[in-house]
Amino acid sequence: MDGELVFPRDEYKVPVRLAAGLTAEKWLTPEAMSRGWQALAQFSERLADFPPDALRAVATNTLRVAKNAAHFIAEGQELLGFPIEVISGREEARLIYLGVAHSIANPHRQNLIFDIGGGSTEFIIGRGFAPEWLESLYMGCVSFTTRFFPDGEVTPRRFAQATTAARMELEAIAQTYRTIGWEQVFVSSGSARAIRDVAVAMELTDEAITLPVLQEIERVILDAKAVERIARLPGMRSERADLFAAGLAIMKAAFEALAIAEARYANGAMRLGVLYDLLGRTHHHDIREASVERLMERCQVDRPHALRVEAEALRLAGQLQPAWQDPYHPMRQFLSWAARLHEVGLFVAHSGYHKHGAYLLANADLPGFSQSDQARLARWVLAHRGKLARLKELAEYDPEWDAILALRLAVILARARNQKPLPQLEVARAGKGYRIGLPIDFARNHPLTHALLLTEREQWEKVNKPLTFVGQENEEAP
Repeated sequence: MDGELVFPRDEYKVPVRLAAGLTAEKWLTPEAMSRGWQALAQFSERLADFPPDALRAVATNTLRVAKNAAHFIAEGQELLGFPIEVISGREEARLIYLGVAHSIANPHRQNLIFDIGGGSTEFIIGRGFAPEWLESLYMGCVSFTTRFFPDGEVTPRRFAQATTAARMELEAIAQTYRTIGWEQVFVSSGSARAIRDVAVAMELTDEAITLPVLQEIERVILDAKAVERIARLPGMRSERADLFAAGLAIMKAAFEALAIAEARYANGAMRLGVLYDLLGRTHHHDIREASVERLMERCQVDRPHALRVEAEALRLAGQLQPAWQDPYHPMRQFLSWAARLHEVGLFVAHSGYHKHGAYLLANADLPGFSQSDQARLARWVLAHRGKLARLKELAEYDPEWDAILALRLAVILARARNQKPLPQLEVARAGKGYRIGLPIDFARNHPLTHALLLTEREQWEKVNKPLTFVGQENEEAP
């Protein structure tokens, strides 16, 4: 990294093709999982000395849909030594756009970018470094190869079927995207690069990819008929030959459905986008902050109250976890976001609003957040009131308990929704549970809050984490 620019120092790539190991019933085969685990084990050796905040591992479409993804990820994380995030299709699209925008000469025009991946293809319209329209379609060069060209034979009928299937996927977005429009088009990914390389090597173009260029390449591969002969085309990299027909069919369908005049290949894609997104977090330009603020606005959150709860939750959590006093500690950030979003469910209904809020956070499009990130936010918002028994899956000493206690206490203390100073509780761990220090005459001065704390104690006893209340003189509170 030079300033805020990313330059490669080392690169290691292992073709795994998880999508090829996804059965029709959406189960990853043992062979596919073994290939993935072997690759992660190799990466772990290179990444052994990396600090946690300098690395981000993301998983895309195949692990979004595989029914046994949790098993693969659990084993994969052990081998890699770092957490693996499963990101949504729209988040994948955002990261692709970010990577491409940082690799083209003039990103400040209206851009259409699409990326043909192994199991999905993302389409994004944006300007500058801000994506505005993002879609992820369930079609990719690996899945289409398995579906239409399983034995390596490329026939006119099979190619037409693949193109038609891609056109059907594109119908959902074609009209909207054509109406929005763009000034320039870029394609990314291995399939796009392979098509560009073959087109240039065949002297069909200098750089620009057009529909006539794609049609001529189609004619050539249909004449070749088999992967073995496609692999001998000018400019073809042998490792891309078996996926080439599927990628070409998807690209041709996109050109036709969206009426694209020409496109150029862009080196940047999701990997570069992930790096720039990580760089943004390191320099504290975190897209997740914008996502939280946008959701607060859309759900009409009571901002003064949310910020009051946030400040108190962070104060209490800092007593339990001194490291969380760092403004950029990940757990502190999540507690901050959960506190600001704890009432988003009121936008749906008051009754059970914590459940509505948890559903929104688990399922909303929140750029910058992975599925596991959103699951954590949803879990904390669900747990900010009501039964703690829902959280029995958390390990006994999981630090999430500290965050949840801080959030629940902050909500209780700020319940009056006024600007009076909050009672200054002091919290500390005590065995399996917690010790809570109360100010002198707390019960007399704050009878409602005291009653709520006694009810709160009952909830923590049910999860075997007793709360012990003591007065300032260290005597048991009434």
